[in-house]
Amino acid sequence: MNGFPLYPVGFVRSPFKKPMPPEDFRGTLSRIELRPEFEEALEGLQEGELLLVLFRFHLCRGFPMKVHPRGDPANPIRGVFSTCSPYRPNHIGASIVRLKEVTGPALTVESLDAVDGTPVMDIKPFRRINWEGMGQTSLPRSPFL
Repeated sequence: MNGFPLYPVGFVRSPFKKPMPPEDFRGTLSRIELRPEFEEALEGLQEGELLLVLFRFHLCRGFPMKVHPRGDPANPIRGVFSTCSPYRPNHIGASIVRLKEVTGPALTVESLDAVDGTPVMDIKPFRRINWEGMGQTSLPRSPFL
């Protein structure tokens, strides 16, 4: 399988030093410290908006094709793509957060479920889709925001 390089745009600074269940991050403030060359890329972000943060599960090694969700053997085994397991083929995580503040090349965000030192690969504004206007039911609101 051929690959391609990805380089972090920054790193997470969080009070959490080891992996925890995603709900434990709810309401917690973290900082994303960008590399200085990306500071101007923050122009236009607004406090209070939702962001999609893509990051790398840097503490994970290897991955199974099937897992017990949340690592609990009481949960039926499922394919890794149907779970939120950090053990994934490319170790990529995604989190929707609320932007609290931009200070220089750093963002303060709420509810980022990534531990201290996590490499951030990209940041994008999160835009909700009007599913009703497309004749579909709406998606549930995230319990983390």
